[in-house]
Amino acid sequence: MKSRPGSPGEGSGPPAPAAGLPPPAERGATVIPDRVVARIAAQAARAAQSRRAAVPPDRGGPAAPHASAAVRTGSVRLHLTMDLPYPTDIPRVCERIQRDVAERVAQLTGLRVGEVLLTVRRLVTATDSSRGRVR
Repeated sequence: MKSRPGSPGEGSGPPAPAAGLPPPAERGATVIPDRVVARIAAQAARAAQSRRAAVPPDRGGPAAPHASAAVRTGSVRLHLTMDLPYPTDIPRVCERIQRDVAERVAQLTGLRVGEVLLTVRRLVTATDSSRGRVR
């Protein structure tokens, strides 16, 4: 198979450096603010809460998870606060949520997640989650 000049299959080495630009290591660094990482973590926690704790993501259920983040030199520490359904295996569910959030934050930001602290704000029973719903 022949490839045309400039086609994706041409050449197997790394791309040539752009003319006039310093090497990548000397160009600077990408900085992701704490609040951005916290928003990513909160969204990941909501998805994990729905998947791991069988909490529906609708607005009538438990309050949305809250997250804070502290980014330091390529690493981040996360603190999550969320509601969980009752009854549930709290230690197992918390461990899975922590792992899911850490993996998702690392995947989306490129940061190493050093710690995920999870605080359970309250346990929600089926009657608690149906109180705020309009019938």
